Amino acid sequence: MNPYQLAKPVLFSLPPETAHRTIHGLLQSVRDTPVESFLEHQYRVDDPRLSTTAFGLDFPNPVGVAAGFDKNAEIPTVLAALGFGHIEVGGVTAKPQSGNSRPRMFRLPEDEALINRMGLNNEGADAVGERLSTGPRPDVPLGVNLALSEVTDTEDAPEDYLYTYERVADGADYFVVNVSCPNSEGFRDLQNRDSLEAILGTLVDAGADPLLVKLSPDLPDPAVEDALEVVDDLSLDGIIASNTTTSRPDSLQNANQAERGGLSGKPIENSATEMIRFIADRSDVPIIGVGGVSDAEGAYQKIRAGASMVQLYTGMIYEGPSIARDINRGLLDRLERDGFDSIEDAVGVDR
Repeated sequence: MNPYQLAKPVLFSLPPETAHRTIHGLLQSVRDTPVESFLEHQYRVDDPRLSTTAFGLDFPNPVGVAAGFDKNAEIPTVLAALGFGHIEVGGVTAKPQSGNSRPRMFRLPEDEALINRMGLNNEGADAVGERLSTGPRPDVPLGVNLALSEVTDTEDAPEDYLYTYERVADGADYFVVNVSCPNSEGFRDLQNRDSLEAILGTLVDAGADPLLVKLSPDLPDPAVEDALEVVDDLSLDGIIASNTTTSRPDSLQNANQAERGGLSGKPIENSATEMIRFIADRSDVPIIGVGGVSDAEGAYQKIRAGASMVQLYTGMIYEGPSIARDINRGLLDRLERDGFDSIEDAVGVDR
């Protein structure tokens, strides 16, 4: 049993948000210390077969950290040391936000899932932008997830996103427009075509590059197709599919399934993979697949469905800090088994 599995019962005895802050604090304490170098030695998997290039950036492996784990860009170098091939921080809003009232995160252990209604709590674009500009940069691509301030009306959303982008632009390698958070007011309205065009067009005109959009798994197929047309019309660089979901699969066992918020983790794995396949059949831009990734097989299925890379958050809560290493090792096994020379060769082979 690895050390995390020994510590897990203690962590799971704490409220989920408290446990997250504890882990986050521990990781922050080793930043810029010899321990960070030790973690890199333990957890990184260096193999050229895992490397990939997407939207003009080189990624050492296809496994990244999803937005939400490091909201305020405090530990990107430590996360890179844990073996992740890219880090996405945020969501970041123009104004600082405290988020929704607690409790606002709930474990579903039997389901290997979380429900959260955090409400995009973050220190705001000024603070995060300053930290990104002056702090140490990871040696893997760093993305910033841009989100809408809760005090901003839909018609003012383009300017709100633009403010955040301008504050973080110097410290990031790519930018993600989040119009799909299920836990903040107004986000549903952002996903209609007119709003998408206004927000994304403003950022394109401002020079945001590479620019991706993160879509909701709760969008009906015609709305996804509308969003893909906007992606093509504006020549966006990529798509992240997808966010947490407000739906509740019948397979859920834990009583916390009744809590309001976005569901993440194992129960949405298959539906997220199918959304990747749906998008890959209709668009040629790179896809980052998110939703239920917790092992090499799940990551591999998303890649075969059309994802160039994957991201995870909930999987790390249940599997621990070795998850990127374990997935990358498992991906190498599967590439060898199936006769692929690189991870890029496996992208979309099941479409």
